[in-house]
Amino acid sequence: MAQGTVQVTHTGTSRWRRRTGEYASLAAALEAAAEGDVLTIAPGTYRENLVVQRSVTLRGPEGLPGSVRIAPVDGVPLTVRASAVVQDLHVEGQDAAAPAVLIEEGTPELLDLRIVTRSAAGVEVRGRARPTVRRCTVDNPAGIGIAVADGGGGVFEDCEVVAAGQAGVAVTGGAHPRLERCRVHHTSGSGLSATGDNSALEAVGCEIYEVRGNGVQITARASAHLTDCEVHRTTADGVTLDTDAVLTLADCRIHDIPENAVDLRSRSVLTLTRTTVRQFGRNGLSVWDPGTRVDANQCEIFDSTGDYPAVWVSDGATAVLDACRVHDVPDALFVLDRGSRADVVDSDLSQVRNTAVSVSDGATAQLDDCRIKDAATGAWFRDHGSGGTLNNCTVEGVQTGVIVTKGADPTVERCTVDSPAEAGFYVSAGGRGTFLSCRVTDSGGYGFHVIDGCRTTLRRCRTERCSRGGYEFADAAPGSGPVVEDCASDESVGVRPAARETALQSSLPSAPLLGALPGQRPTVPEERPAAVPEAEPEEPARDSKDVMGELDALVGLESVKREVRALTDMIEVGRRRQRAGLKAASVKRHLVFTGSPGTGKTTVARLYGEILAALGVLEKGHLVEVSRVDLVGEHIGSTAIRTQEAFQRAHGGVLFIDEAYALSPEDAGRDFGKEAIDTLVKLMEDHRDAVVVIVAGYTAEMERFLSVNPGVASRFSRTITFGDYGPEELLRIVEQQAEEHEYRLAEGTTEALLKHFTEFPKGPAFGNGRTARQTFEAMVERHAGRVAQVADPSTDDLTLLYPEDLPALP
Repeated sequence: MAQGTVQVTHTGTSRWRRRTGEYASLAAALEAAAEGDVLTIAPGTYRENLVVQRSVTLRGPEGLPGSVRIAPVDGVPLTVRASAVVQDLHVEGQDAAAPAVLIEEGTPELLDLRIVTRSAAGVEVRGRARPTVRRCTVDNPAGIGIAVADGGGGVFEDCEVVAAGQAGVAVTGGAHPRLERCRVHHTSGSGLSATGDNSALEAVGCEIYEVRGNGVQITARASAHLTDCEVHRTTADGVTLDTDAVLTLADCRIHDIPENAVDLRSRSVLTLTRTTVRQFGRNGLSVWDPGTRVDANQCEIFDSTGDYPAVWVSDGATAVLDACRVHDVPDALFVLDRGSRADVVDSDLSQVRNTAVSVSDGATAQLDDCRIKDAATGAWFRDHGSGGTLNNCTVEGVQTGVIVTKGADPTVERCTVDSPAEAGFYVSAGGRGTFLSCRVTDSGGYGFHVIDGCRTTLRRCRTERCSRGGYEFADAAPGSGPVVEDCASDESVGVRPAARETALQSSLPSAPLLGALPGQRPTVPEERPAAVPEAEPEEPARDSKDVMGELDALVGLESVKREVRALTDMIEVGRRRQRAGLKAASVKRHLVFTGSPGTGKTTVARLYGEILAALGVLEKGHLVEVSRVDLVGEHIGSTAIRTQEAFQRAHGGVLFIDEAYALSPEDAGRDFGKEAIDTLVKLMEDHRDAVVVIVAGYTAEMERFLSVNPGVASRFSRTITFGDYGPEELLRIVEQQAEEHEYRLAEGTTEALLKHFTEFPKGPAFGNGRTARQTFEAMVERHAGRVAQVADPSTDDLTLLYPEDLPALP
């Protein structure tokens, strides 16, 4: 029964035939209406199931949006089977087995509909229907927002799915809709989903967010094309493709994704152009399985929030990066498994905390005209069968430029490594490699460091200003070792006596050497295999008082300093009691550090190692920092190997495991983190006097980690909690930074900084000491922009930081 009436304007071929009638029900009005008639519905609630089978216009009264409610007790509230116009209606459905709006035929227009329902679907398009849907909203917490099936199509413009109990938009059965400027959010399934043969989805200018699932999911031979779209704030992957899916992303933005930003499997193909991927918890691009392929052009992948490689290629997949940028990530590119391949052209890999390019398990990587900057390791070819080519690449600001280990055999041609802290090229543990026309400058260690008698080939290579020497060839038996042709070095540190003849293919290079090429020299300590070589300290080690002085000079951390001093005092007194012939209390040196990021945990771990070395407890006291990605492999057995290698690198020093709780996630399942933990526990017992282990992370997460791993908890002597910095301590850090960089705080700046840090939100963006340093850097940048406009700046202009130089609060 209707609360209102329906006015029908009957339209003929001439004006005199136009007439108006009123009807008590929608069914009667629709029965009386002819093609082209306009049905204006009076305000009210209509408990009828509308079926529109003629090309009429059905609308609510002008100026009263939402005043007409179509709300039957069951069934489909609105069915359209003609090229009609339906406008300004509020549709409500209650049938879990039926859609609220069903479009089956024709090319209808649906305008300004509000669909609030608990139905199987808010809007369903089937078969030959090709509707145009504009400015409609769907709120369906029980089912799909918009379903297009069985060959259906149509255009959805400026529409919004405000809630869906399943997918926001689902395309199946060969359907092919187009979305323009639509918003899909608060769904309990995928934001956009296309599945099945010939199913296709096109989206332009759309936004998908607040999704409890994958943002975009294309599977089972479906395809999609997204242009200028944004996908963010999902609980699962941002974009996922599976089983021969095909997707093109152009000018899209994918960010704030806790899992993989983009995940491809089972022969899927993805093309990305001018797309940005940022703030992802696992991989930016995750590419699996033979036949799966990614082609990325002019894309940017950056700002990882987790500990996983930005680009992951495995199980025979292929990735191509052309003119891309990957930066601010733990690792840039991991390629593993036989048949896997990555081709990277004219791209930048920078600000990489660990390894820029890692190739293992028989995979291949080819880099042409690429630039690697500010990474721990530029490229690491890890094991037998792994290889590829680096051609005309530059590597700058790394610990080690290129590492080749365990039978890997890459070709590196016309590449330059500038200013590595340890070595330009490092080959060990049976690694091979061919280095042609390569150059190392300003190395803090060696230019080329080849040990273990590796059969490496060097031709027309050159080193300049390498602190420990241009070339070092160690531990080669007669007849083995590197093959060297026409290589040159200025041998900045001079030439030391050779232990054996170097294997040379030509007795003299074609061009005279600036300095003689050194021969092979034996090394007393065993070189660590498959790892970045540690440079020997250039200066005498500091005594414990000097190191404690540096610890005391750190801002804040008073309780931390007391804990470290108490621990070292016990160790020192124990040593004195032993020298006096007395029993010394057994002191477990392994520690747990808890607290927020930026509170100095890594710094204190480094100083703790130095103190133990100064006390003679540790041989070297160096710090090896690792996280889950360094310890946990993807295949059975690989985790134990990685963990053992990390432990070996830390031999004689401190193994610092950041975010250690990630080794034991709450939803671990078949996770290999347990294998890393079990391996660590055994190694800590077997080598209790050789390595100190420190595990660190957020306080609550570390408490959970230790509670579920009693074997780990029993290995640690104490937990040291690092509290957040207060405003005064953050101010002091900025003052120290200013003094170190020869800036001064103008009158009023100190008070402004104190107010800034007091009001700074203590959410995820708060990084404690890092926040203070970032604030100072932002002030310097704003100061530079201001002073650059001054024609003849004074000393005060160049050094004084004012309150207006402070950045805005986040």
